[in-house]
Amino acid sequence: MKPAPAKKTTAHLKPADYLKKILTARVYDVAVESALEPARSLSRRLHNKVLLKREDQQPVFSFKLRGAYNKMAHLTPEQLQRGVICASAGNHAQGVALGAHKLGTRAVVVMPVTTPQLKIDAVKALGGEVVLHGDSYSDAYNHSLQLQAKEGLTFVHPFDDPEVIAGQGTIAMEILRQHQGPLHAVFVAIGGGGLIAGVANYIKAVRPEVKVIGVQMNDSDAMLQSVAAKKRVTLTDVGLFSDGTAVKLVGEETFRVARGLVDDYITVDTDSVCAAIKDVFVDTRSIVEPAGALAVAAIKQYVAQHKTKGETYAAILCGANMNFDRLRFVAERAEVGEEREALFAVTIPEERGSFRRFCEAIGSLPGGPRNVTEFNYRISDAAKAHVFVGLTTHAKGESTKIAANFGRHGFAALDLTHDELAKEHIRHMVGGHSALAQDERLLRFVFPERPGALLKFLSLMRPNWNISLFHYRNQGADYGRILVGLQVPKADDKAFARFLDTLGYPWVEETQNPVYRMFLQS
Repeated sequence: MKPAPAKKTTAHLKPADYLKKILTARVYDVAVESALEPARSLSRRLHNKVLLKREDQQPVFSFKLRGAYNKMAHLTPEQLQRGVICASAGNHAQGVALGAHKLGTRAVVVMPVTTPQLKIDAVKALGGEVVLHGDSYSDAYNHSLQLQAKEGLTFVHPFDDPEVIAGQGTIAMEILRQHQGPLHAVFVAIGGGGLIAGVANYIKAVRPEVKVIGVQMNDSDAMLQSVAAKKRVTLTDVGLFSDGTAVKLVGEETFRVARGLVDDYITVDTDSVCAAIKDVFVDTRSIVEPAGALAVAAIKQYVAQHKTKGETYAAILCGANMNFDRLRFVAERAEVGEEREALFAVTIPEERGSFRRFCEAIGSLPGGPRNVTEFNYRISDAAKAHVFVGLTTHAKGESTKIAANFGRHGFAALDLTHDELAKEHIRHMVGGHSALAQDERLLRFVFPERPGALLKFLSLMRPNWNISLFHYRNQGADYGRILVGLQVPKADDKAFARFLDTLGYPWVEETQNPVYRMFLQS
């Protein structure tokens, strides 16, 4: 007889029941007891002790195999003989595939057709049978229920199942065993709620004085909204940056547990998560996925809000399945998220020497020298120029003061540090055709990344050679790559050649490049 399709769990277990389930959970056939490591650099900066629970070091680089395996290990021999099925586009899929391989059972994993090939290959490598269906998780989930009923498979839910919750709860069991000293709060990322339900059940049963704080993205906060509404709320849409926590509807059982046991909730944004990924890297030399950094971002926000000192916090790094292609975005946004970089749109007079005066104004900013992280400019108006500038900062909140300082030097400045359009798009779109760019020559330079390199370049130029285009972005290397447009009359060709020789920077002329002619030249 085939089992009925998967239903929402109606289990209302008591904390004591969950404590027993967690203590007897079968996870260590596949999972390891992950390390609880101090984040020394971050702890010094925050003046609080931060501990990192390294679930990113599990065999599938995520905590998900704990709950998935515990669920499957409690199935009957008959159920294992028929096999299991799940719907997932990420970490749960790998956990189910690995658990099934260990138990010698069949695992069917239904994934959306939009799933990256990297994750599909990872599931196949673990022995899972991948079925691609639909454009979203919901499509894949509905199809998995059809296959479950048709083939008599057992559904392994990613979060809304007591056995899955108990498996995830073993993380809290390890934390309290590994750190028996003062512990003020444990920060836990929330997607569907399986992890925080397991963690909260164990901590509140064993050490109820320890706060359990849930963390969600500000564009994927289904649990927070549900708790506030006192009923489960379905989001119409979720942000996909932290795909590991992008859930529109939390579990029925996980909501019940979280509502009763979780002390508080924090939402974080994309930039703060990017900054947290960098913080984890600095302390561990490991790169976690966005969901894996949510807890660290929340600790930083919690400390800033409550002005705490000398407390101890644990952050669960729940996963490290990061798409390599995302690293460029993360690195670019991390500095803004930490407010180590400020962005400005500055208006300067379109006249000889104003560009140099502006660079000198940057060099004389209060608080010491600042590195220029980005500089975009294209001549477009005979009277004034608009430049997009990025500068390093020494502390949060400095961008407003820097903008005011530019104003005192005669350069009107618009603070774009928190402007999403500027950060995401406009910084890459400054430029275009210009009828004013006569006698323009386009050159690529390699500048040493050190203070004064740009001023040296400007001081060697003839005053009648106008800069008509400038693009620079600090990529964290020893040398910066800069694109410069200079208006050099034909009569000055020999003098310009001498200038390039005197400069001593490697350069390539791109004046005849067809891309330049198509997009930048009138």
